[in-house]
Amino acid sequence: MGPRAKAITPLALVIGVLSFLWTEFALNFTFHWVTVGDLGGGLGLPQNFHLVLPTAFISWGLFFAAGGDNAAFGKVLTACVIGSIGALVVMPLAFTTAPLPDFWGIALWVGVGAFVLVMILILGDWYYVAGTFPAFASVFLWWIATGLDGWAANGGGVGNLLNAATDDTVVAGTGAFGGVLSTPWPMVWLSSIVSLICGCILGILSGKLAAALTPKPAAAAEAA
Repeated sequence: MGPRAKAITPLALVIGVLSFLWTEFALNFTFHWVTVGDLGGGLGLPQNFHLVLPTAFISWGLFFAAGGDNAAFGKVLTACVIGSIGALVVMPLAFTTAPLPDFWGIALWVGVGAFVLVMILILGDWYYVAGTFPAFASVFLWWIATGLDGWAANGGGVGNLLNAATDDTVVAGTGAFGGVLSTPWPMVWLSSIVSLICGCILGILSGKLAAALTPKPAAAAEAA
């Protein structure tokens, strides 16, 4: 095994194991452990708060893009908080400006939000705008995926739970656009920011564990 492979392999192994653990935890949390109804096939209907599996990978990747060290953790964590709060402010402004079926209200306020997020750069180099944008977008991604609450009828899960006629079992019904994961927009933000923070933690954890497992130059020389 060459020097490059020896340097990369510990990081790849750590990220592979942590990816498995995060995926197992997030999906079980959302569809088995913290549920409010029955989706059928042994799956539960998620509560309004759930862990968004792919969102954590966004901030995890940003951690390494920012340098993969302690400073990167702080930069990306700050970017995730600012970007997600920007989306939290923009969502109600968007759907109260132009309700369904017009998208121009969403487009308008996303544009304004993007402008503000870039303008914050004037405050200093501590601000990691390249991380703020994906965090901002990840909230909107989950808002769209879960029914655009506030803009679309039943987007927040209104009427998405039905009592079965034969017993007291709660089963999944229909949310916005015929979807199941219809989530109130404040909970869209909460689920997204918690998942983004989990990604930051996975990033710093993978970096530390990989560093601990990577052979040090002196130790490698002595072994040779």
